[in-house]
Parts: sequence; C-alpha cells; structure tokens
Amino acid sequence: MHPTIARLTDAMNRHDAAGMAALFSPDYHSEQPAHPNREFGIGSQVETNWSRMFAGVPDIRCESVADIDDGSTAWTEWRWTGTHTDGTPFETVGVTVFRIAEDGRIASGHLYMEPVEKDGPAIDETVRRLARTSD
Repeated sequence: MHPTIARLTDAMNRHDAAGMAALFSPDYHSEQPAHPNREFGIGSQVETNWSRMFAGVPDIRCESVADIDDGSTAWTEWRWTGTHTDGTPFETVGVTVFRIAEDGRIASGHLYMEPVEKDGPAIDETVRRLARTSD
C-alpha cells in the first residue's frame, strides 16, 4: 500500500478529518465519473465532506480490501461500514484511483464508491433496466 494511502486509512479510522485533509494537495481535484455533479477542485472540501461523514456515521470503519501502487498512482478497493446516527446500517464499497504528487500528497482522484444495495434488483432485472428491454 502506498504510504500516503496507509496514512489516509489511519486518519479515516481515527475520524480525523483535518488529518485527512492534510494529505490532499490544496488544489486537489476530485471526480466521480458516475456522478459528474459531485466534482470539486479544492483540498479543503475533503475536510468538510469527512467532518459531515464522521458526524452522520460516528462509528465508521474504513478498510482497504485491496490496493495497487505504482509509485505515482494508488488504486484502492474500499469497504466503509458503520451505523448512521438514526440506527440504520451504513455500508459503502468501491474503488478510488488517486494520483500522488511528488510531495506525497494526493493531487487528484477518481472515486467509484457506492452504497451497498442489499435488497436491489437481481442481475436479470438490472440488465433489463440498463438495456431498456422488456424481455
């Protein structure tokens, strides 16, 4: 695991939003390709986002399931679990692809994180909906 991602995981599990934000470049650029309206381009937004997450899911636990590090790019598969303040379960999984700058901070990211949908449609119905077929 890339050392920056190891520090990020540690900060996430300590619920340290400021510590997390310190690992991101001030001009960090974040994209969620499946959700283009979620794009942002300022590192301080990381602290804002995660402060909100820690408040809403006070027992959140972030686990790196798998990772690939080539020195300048870190691919990490995540599993984030916990309980919302209203008592409902929280579970999000997916992959982040972070470009690491020469100073060791995260310069940009593509996030492919999604809530786990345990009661959603099975594969046949999902494919029918994606293809917009009725068979």
